Amino acid sequence: MSDIRFIIIGVVLIFFGFLILGTLGENYQSSNIEKNEFENCFDYSEDKEPVLVDCSSKNMEQILFFVFVLSLIVGGILALLKGVKGDWDSRVKSEDMVGPSRDNRTDGNDS
Repeated sequence: MSDIRFIIIGVVLIFFGFLILGTLGENYQSSNIEKNEFENCFDYSEDKEPVLVDCSSKNMEQILFFVFVLSLIVGGILALLKGVKGDWDSRVKSEDMVGPSRDNRTDGNDS
């Protein structure tokens, strides 16, 4: 038996990790290209001219972004593994069970 709560949490974390990476990741990969090709990094905005910035600070922002996204995805994978291995669903006390497969009938009917 699996623990469905952890499976749902895992799927949601992985989904949001890839969603954030897909929507915001493009902004953070340009610093490596700028540093390797031009040795200068610029901060671009729509209403101003590009501003020269320190490449190491821009790389640090990129690393922190990817660490955040990677932690979401790894957390989701760990939650999925815990959900698949989990046995919380199957450890139900016999007095808490309901349904036709219940062994201890307390209603007095033997049929």
